[in-house]
Amino acid sequence: MTRIAVDGIDVDFGKLRALDGVSLTVQRGAVTAVVGGDGAGKSTLLRVLAHRVRPSAGTVSSPDRRDIGYQPATSGVWANLSVAENVEFVGRSYGMSRARIRERSEYLLERAELAEARDRPGRDLSGGMRQKLGFLLAILHEPELVLLDEPSTGVDPVSRVELWRLISATAVGDTAVLMATTYLDEAQRATSVLALESGRVLTDGVPEQIIRDLPGSIGLLPEGTDEPGAWRRGIRRHVWIPEGASPGDATTIEHPDLEDVLIAHTLRHNGSADAAGSADAAARADAAARTSERPAVTVHPTEASHAAHRAEPVIASGRGLTRRFGRTVAVDDVTIEVHAGEIVGLIGANGAGKTTFLRMLIGLDRPDEGTVELFGAPPDNAARRRLGYMPQGLGLYRTLSADENVEFISHVYRSPAADLPGSLRAVEKRPVAEIGLGRQRQLAFALTLSHAPELLVLDEPTSGVDPLSRARLWEIIHEQAAEGRGVIVTTHYLQEAEQCTRLALLARGRLFASGQVDDLTAGASAVLVRSDAWQEALGVLGAAGLPTMLAGRDIRVAGSDVETVRETLAAGGIRASAESVPPTLEETVVLLEQEPERVGT
Repeated sequence: MTRIAVDGIDVDFGKLRALDGVSLTVQRGAVTAVVGGDGAGKSTLLRVLAHRVRPSAGTVSSPDRRDIGYQPATSGVWANLSVAENVEFVGRSYGMSRARIRERSEYLLERAELAEARDRPGRDLSGGMRQKLGFLLAILHEPELVLLDEPSTGVDPVSRVELWRLISATAVGDTAVLMATTYLDEAQRATSVLALESGRVLTDGVPEQIIRDLPGSIGLLPEGTDEPGAWRRGIRRHVWIPEGASPGDATTIEHPDLEDVLIAHTLRHNGSADAAGSADAAARADAAARTSERPAVTVHPTEASHAAHRAEPVIASGRGLTRRFGRTVAVDDVTIEVHAGEIVGLIGANGAGKTTFLRMLIGLDRPDEGTVELFGAPPDNAARRRLGYMPQGLGLYRTLSADENVEFISHVYRSPAADLPGSLRAVEKRPVAEIGLGRQRQLAFALTLSHAPELLVLDEPTSGVDPLSRARLWEIIHEQAAEGRGVIVTTHYLQEAEQCTRLALLARGRLFASGQVDDLTAGASAVLVRSDAWQEALGVLGAAGLPTMLAGRDIRVAGSDVETVRETLAAGGIRASAESVPPTLEETVVLLEQEPERVGT
């Protein structure tokens, strides 16, 4: 049986070294995760194993192309074909018989909860449905090796849970799964992890071992304090304490997670990098300098701070907004206001109405019912000049270069040209379509801020961004709020929700709750399950119809009680511990979509 591995490979694109001495063995019957930010080399590594890129040095051992399933970052779904036609086309291209295609199609579509959407065109699928279909297309012909390029980026929490179930169930027997991801809670569920930074290996191994082997420790800074190199986790700051260094005022975290550990490895790697030899290193130096120069910005989402923000002027409001698309009610009687100096977070699953609400708020869509005001008046061009909008699609002109996009925005807003970070200056003459998603997101964010807007409207600004870059971006968002600007932001990464002054939870087009995290999770319940046989436990609980989620390799059961969970595990012959724990935002969102009757109002 073919060994699946790369040994000491280099990959060069002109003068750019995309992979530098990378080695990896992909285990059969397991999920292997490769993590890193944009430009780290994740996609290149997958394309090497898929025989789509030839390395300039090193060796590659991988099955024949026909025994590989590949899902690109774009999902691999044909927008003009229906779900059933996508499956038929891919099956025929692999030489599968009509009978086998029909058999596999019925089984997989039912399992992925796509059977009722079989006649729907790919372009009409939600983001989560599209990614699930892309995964099914990759495994349709039962390949030996399944390569998934960020299959869950931009996918809501509910669909991420469902997608992971499909992925973990595929990695059995002789089938190997290698997935690239920026979500480190997903990586922590994998059997092994490879972390890349600028084409080089940061660390690799079993997630638990990577955490144990961190040189030094992770510290929690006291509230209201900051240090150069510290990063945000919720409303607090964490810091890496190298071996032998004094922790100072920081309190050592006994059980850090993979996200903290890989951020520490990134900081450790960057500290020894040759800044003169890397544009990315220059960008990181710029970011570090800005971090060390600026004062600490502390946000405490307390009732007192909410009251203070409510006393500030309302700069944007949507009252009783309703928007219909045919018979579908996308937004149903939603009222949300944004005050100067506050950060409002819109959270909810795909299709909850977040983007539609934002578009009505800034006047891009007209509500069927309700009223909208920007800066005290109905939205018009003058009002829109006073806001900065970063849409999901980034709003960049992909055929123009980065500096041409800067020049265009400068002319439109009659403002000074945006000052680009070092990583963008290195590629400013290249078309935007060629500079990678992470840099595109950096550019879009810089252009959003370039004309000093009074209101920021950010639709999933950190989607697909690595943890350290995500923390740095939130620092800038907090700076903007501290200077009196209003911010409204959507996110699928619910750990970010704690960064917001106030949260608005949308479900099925309606505003379910507004307030702090505790306000939104009130009425929900959760049980934490730990077992060495966690995959089997997940299957037993899921088969019983209980809403389950993975946190690393722990299982969380939302909306249930301990006795029910214990009885279900015992009936399935699973040895495990179970205890009641406070519910998370993610669990609340999942319950609202799957079993809303289990959540109080």
